[in-house]
Amino acid sequence: MANMFPPSLRKCERVLIANRGEIACRIMRTAKLLGIRTIAVFSDADAGARHVAMADEAYRLGSSEAQASYLNREAILNAARLAQADAIHPGYGFLSENAEFAEACLNAGIMFIGPPAAAIRAMGEKATAKSLMEKTGIPLVPGYHGEEQDIEVLAQKAHGIGFPVLIKASAGGGGKGMKVAESADDFPSELASAKREAMSAFNDDRVLLERYLTKPRHVEVQIFADSHGDCIYLFDRDCSVQRRHQKVVEEAPAPGLSDDIRRRMGEAATDAARAIGYIGAGTVEFLYDEGHGEFYFMEMNTRLQVEHPVTEAITGVDLVEWQLAIARGGKLPLRQQDLSVNGHAVEVRLYAEDPDQDFLPQSGQLTSVVLPDGEAGVRVDSGITDGDTVSVYYDPMLAKIIAHGNDRPSALSLMQRALSGTYIGGLATNIDFLERIIRHDEFRSGAPDTGFIDRNRKQLVSVQGKPSQNLIYLAVAGLVYHREAQAKSSAAEPFSPWHFRRGWRLNGPAREDISLRTATENFDVSVRHEADGMTVSLSDGYSAEIAGSMEGHRLTILIQNISIKASWFIAGSQITVLSAGERCKFYLADDKDDSGEDEPVSEGLILSPMPGRVSAVLVEVGQTVEAGQPLVVVEAMKMEHSLKSPSKARVTELRCQVGDQVEERLELVVLVALD
Repeated sequence: MANMFPPSLRKCERVLIANRGEIACRIMRTAKLLGIRTIAVFSDADAGARHVAMADEAYRLGSSEAQASYLNREAILNAARLAQADAIHPGYGFLSENAEFAEACLNAGIMFIGPPAAAIRAMGEKATAKSLMEKTGIPLVPGYHGEEQDIEVLAQKAHGIGFPVLIKASAGGGGKGMKVAESADDFPSELASAKREAMSAFNDDRVLLERYLTKPRHVEVQIFADSHGDCIYLFDRDCSVQRRHQKVVEEAPAPGLSDDIRRRMGEAATDAARAIGYIGAGTVEFLYDEGHGEFYFMEMNTRLQVEHPVTEAITGVDLVEWQLAIARGGKLPLRQQDLSVNGHAVEVRLYAEDPDQDFLPQSGQLTSVVLPDGEAGVRVDSGITDGDTVSVYYDPMLAKIIAHGNDRPSALSLMQRALSGTYIGGLATNIDFLERIIRHDEFRSGAPDTGFIDRNRKQLVSVQGKPSQNLIYLAVAGLVYHREAQAKSSAAEPFSPWHFRRGWRLNGPAREDISLRTATENFDVSVRHEADGMTVSLSDGYSAEIAGSMEGHRLTILIQNISIKASWFIAGSQITVLSAGERCKFYLADDKDDSGEDEPVSEGLILSPMPGRVSAVLVEVGQTVEAGQPLVVVEAMKMEHSLKSPSKARVTELRCQVGDQVEERLELVVLVALD
């Protein structure tokens, strides 16, 4: 809804977006619609990024590390001065909830597109926020949110709360600095890890403790307040589908809530905002105990949320436009009674991560990017293009896909189709994982609790059903056409995996045999080449006459005179086929595994699973360790990854120290197994 605010507001003709990736691009889209000039900032790692190209102007902040760039307040303010920016929009993450940055903008005469520094400070420090909410009368999860941070005191408080205990960074969000201690024995190591992550992400290692609710739902309320005393809520979202306490799937409105619960949550959220003199967009997050019909205040995010598009979809409101107008002194354009819910929306977060390896973040070049293209009801927020490099320095989220339908079943069906046409080449991603979530019976039957992923892990990870005959035919046809295209190209690589293979000769026989495999099955296929196409026979006796063509990533074939279209991609010896809502990864069965899985590790060596920085070394040479005992912690993409001993062993050599930058598969620890 562009231009719904009067023009007689404070000047905002040039806005600097102090962020990167998809959120920077998303903010720019609204600013450009409003005729506002957009200014990007970038680190060395992002010099060629999409948000930089999209902006009207761009300024370098510093080197690739976040501390030297997107967390560098002085560099950002200096860029704003050089660009003569009227305002700074912080997006989410980085400095978006940094009260000192908000104050620095104000002192520099630059509008901060966000709440007052006092409100950020009140809610940004979680322990203080919980104390304030307790006084306001909003129910809290039993826990400890005091100032004392002595390890012994925290351990005593954890005993008093009762295990399992949730340890949370006081100054953070997004799952950073959040750990679960299942028992008193786990508590010291989980506490230390939470504090390290908190210090790295927020430069503040204080924590709070909460009783860990075993089957809660994570429900949040979008609020908006202006500087004229009005505050409304724009309904609720369910964000319960999480891995490592980070959201993966969000939807609005939250399924299955009674009208009474929705109203009470909304009123509690606006009460929380009024209690701190809030202005702008914010989200109040609750844990909802469905069994007892009770909800508990968890935290307030004083910024735009990653999942804000689902609220925009069901309300028709452009939240960024509202942010810009409210920061300029405008009034809320709608009252609570003017708002209504239109249909249902669901969002998935597309990450560069490997679900098969405990969601290990991935870094490297994106060789192909194919995102849903324009189907009605589908929105894509992305900051990536073909050839981009995913850096180890930032969060591995690549894009968000949002589907909006008349009701929840139609929104989920639309999302399923959108994901089936999505492909990212070059790195492992969670696309297949997201598809399995959307298809899962428990998820489709209603909103699950926060344990959904852990409870259904075997079904959601490393599961691929038997491909249809048509997908096998498409894979074979794609191989043939790809080979022919390479033969015609003078740039064909002489050592490509598609050359020098049994049965594959540029001028070979009219008949050849191909062996394909998936993660679970092998397929022997016979191909007879003919003047106008080929006949493909499967080992189970089925066969088809095929003719067709391939253009780029698009493949069209005729099977028994029926036209079938597909997208078809090669990565190493892996063939991915997407067609009619189906997706399947094939490999050439006689080729060595090129599925992206780790090669066997030499016995006794602990290798870095990814590029990153060693944030902790937890053992010494000569020490005896037990199976599962943490040895080294590697930090990458704002998360810690603990490397553990596979068995009882003795540490014979340490090849790293705290602070080392390490490459993937670098040897870090040498062990000798003990009987």
